[in-house]
Amino acid sequence: MRDLIERQAETLGERPYLLALGEDEAHAVALTFHTLREDCRELARRFADAGLRPGDIVSVCMGNGAQSARVILAAMYSGLIVNPINLLCQPAQMRYIVEHSDTRLIVVSEAMLPTVTQALETAREQGMTRPVAIACTSPDATAAPEIPPIPSVPPMTSMTTMSPAPQPMADVALLMYTSGTTGVPKGVLLTHRNLLANAAFISAEHRLTKDDRVLASLPLYHINGLVVTLLAPLFHGGSVVMPPRFSARTFWRDVAATRCSWINVVPTIVAYLLEGGVPDRAALTGLRFCRSASAALPADHHRAFEARFGVGIIETMGMTETAAPVFSNPFDPSKRRIGSIGVPSGGQARVIRRDGSQAGPGETGELVLRGAQVMRGYYKRPDDTADAFTADGWLRTGDLGYCDSEGYFYITGRAKELIIKGGENIAPREIDEALLRHPDVLEAAAVGVPDPAYGQEIVAFVVLRTTQAQGDGTRECADERVLRDHCLQTLGRYKTPKEFRFVTELPRGPSGKVQRLDLLQR
Repeated sequence: MRDLIERQAETLGERPYLLALGEDEAHAVALTFHTLREDCRELARRFADAGLRPGDIVSVCMGNGAQSARVILAAMYSGLIVNPINLLCQPAQMRYIVEHSDTRLIVVSEAMLPTVTQALETAREQGMTRPVAIACTSPDATAAPEIPPIPSVPPMTSMTTMSPAPQPMADVALLMYTSGTTGVPKGVLLTHRNLLANAAFISAEHRLTKDDRVLASLPLYHINGLVVTLLAPLFHGGSVVMPPRFSARTFWRDVAATRCSWINVVPTIVAYLLEGGVPDRAALTGLRFCRSASAALPADHHRAFEARFGVGIIETMGMTETAAPVFSNPFDPSKRRIGSIGVPSGGQARVIRRDGSQAGPGETGELVLRGAQVMRGYYKRPDDTADAFTADGWLRTGDLGYCDSEGYFYITGRAKELIIKGGENIAPREIDEALLRHPDVLEAAAVGVPDPAYGQEIVAFVVLRTTQAQGDGTRECADERVLRDHCLQTLGRYKTPKEFRFVTELPRGPSGKVQRLDLLQR
């Protein structure tokens, strides 16, 4: 990362790299490639003067902004390991990450300072003796933050004595924790090679150049937001527009005002944009494509978005463990497949049976991956690291899917989320998509629950659209009876949910994927 930042500063100089976007339409160049390098050099000096050394871990806990990007990139430039903390972490998860990560410094916004302070206090009450320094700043600050002195670590609680990493950490750039829905969060170790490999793959896959500009709608604590919208433009010399957060109200205005040539979204954003107004298409003539990732995009939403906004979607798929994308549909619209995650991007993929043998075309099994973007392993979790790979070195995704005869891959569900009713395997996504075809359903997630007769039965959690107007009156959104009739017609009796539960939102992990197993706790 240091070499890349230095090279781009020499090559591109005063070209804009990051544009800050406030709550109004005003925007300004926050970082050029030259100022990014100068800020990284200055922060490298401050990190070193404070007592940090290459391989030390620095946590970043704040929302999107030029300062957040500056600190993340400067830490990598300095040979430190960045740990972006998900702002949506529950208190127990925050405490665990602060303790488990061996972080020496937390750079935190004022808004998140009370949460971080409480997490540190709780960790100390539960026995953590490692001191942690705090630097408080604003996500959109224009000057590099001051770094306080880093307290020395007592010999008996050093990283190497207390909790050794599974492998040498010298070339690790990023430590990012997964959501931990089936246990405590796991810290994914990604190297400089992993990150730069995927930045190169993304740039080549989408034919991105220094003339391209992306709207960074996703948070930087999201692997997609960090690698796709921050690192990939750094690699190909493009630019990034960084609003503080996603806003459906201002999204299209921001795209048009800043002349973005591509956008990067997740299916949830697609759903919310479909609820909003249609912008003037003339203002979006420079928008080349929309890229969707992090979770499967419902086919009906895919078609509706393209028809409504006149912008083609490239569906992709990735994981934290693969530094974001590992599949992508082709850039050529005629070669894209709606409902498919595409073909391998920069790596290899295959589908395997339970016994590890390769599945045939159209046969469902587990997707496994291999390539330069695949993680080093999980931090201080050697057993989990070993379990994550097959005996011959392929990363197990935990996703069920198949590959067709033309080499396109499709995901049908998660192995742990598969519903087995009366011995028949039912993919939750099939039920989700059937429900999403009803005009009153905004989001849906099906899960399996224990049943004495069938082993498992189906429960659907549904987020309804708001009350809709019809003529000069109003009508309420669909109820359980209406949705049951809809499912009976589209899915048949066997796959129709036994129960419908209406919720205001679905739980999601850092990557935006619905956490089905969390729904069972509701």
